[in-house]
Amino acid sequence: MIRNEVFSCFVFYAVLLVLKMYIIAIITGQVRLRKKAFANPEDALRHGGLQFHRVDPYVERCLRAHRNDLENILPFLFVGAVYTMIGPSLFAARLHFLVFFVARVLHSVAYLLALPAPTRSLVYTIAQIPCVSMALQVLVAVCSFA
Repeated sequence: MIRNEVFSCFVFYAVLLVLKMYIIAIITGQVRLRKKAFANPEDALRHGGLQFHRVDPYVERCLRAHRNDLENILPFLFVGAVYTMIGPSLFAARLHFLVFFVARVLHSVAYLLALPAPTRSLVYTIAQIPCVSMALQVLVAVCSFA
């Protein structure tokens, strides 16, 4: 059982974010099947022939959404874990984690549904605010020990 409330809160949102990434991966696979657009010839052969070894714009959109998650969620997992070690208040930590989580979910929705600009950029920027805030607080905390 995790006794540190801030760390427990972080773990909760971290697991939700990882599950969200899995969901995007599943969506990508389902879109590949629906669009019959396979990245590998052996998959195309299994699903109808080499003519389906092709690129589809919507599959590419799903892949970009997933790649963007990897580029942003993985650093959050590191910075967020370290942030929990510097002793932030539960309220502040929960706010950081919640804002990041909601913004990343909205970012994926904006990406997958091709919502008009600047929706995706706006939620991307909002998600960066808690990450930068946590990173700066960690730097300040470790610099005071150096």
